[in-house]
Amino acid sequence: MPSKVFINLPVKDLDKSVDFFTNLGFSFNPQFSDDKAGCMVVSESIFVMLLTETYFKTFIDTGVCDANQQTEVLIALDAYSAEEVKEFISKARSLGGRIYAEPKDHGFMYQHSFADLDGHKWELVYMEMSQFAQS
Repeated sequence: MPSKVFINLPVKDLDKSVDFFTNLGFSFNPQFSDDKAGCMVVSESIFVMLLTETYFKTFIDTGVCDANQQTEVLIALDAYSAEEVKEFISKARSLGGRIYAEPKDHGFMYQHSFADLDGHKWELVYMEMSQFAQS
């Protein structure tokens, strides 16, 4: 079974995208980053490859979706608390991210979402795991 996840996203301006996500608190692996790609580290096993649109096109046989007009994927990441979700979304907004949905509080789960500089949709979710404990 696979042990790592690599999410590949096309970006219009790699430097601006790397700046945006660095300021959100993510780091980048320089070993897999260059002028065409930035390897964003989400966790030990999850990575987001930010690829220039030109480079991204070398991996596909269709056009690149304009994520500001259509949604192809929703990337959801977990958070340690509802407060962390709120802080992260607030920071994303201050860095130029667009809030596209109201926060949702389901009691056992809190979620809120933003679109990055290229329109890719991200969701931060806090789930109270004790609600899922089995007797």
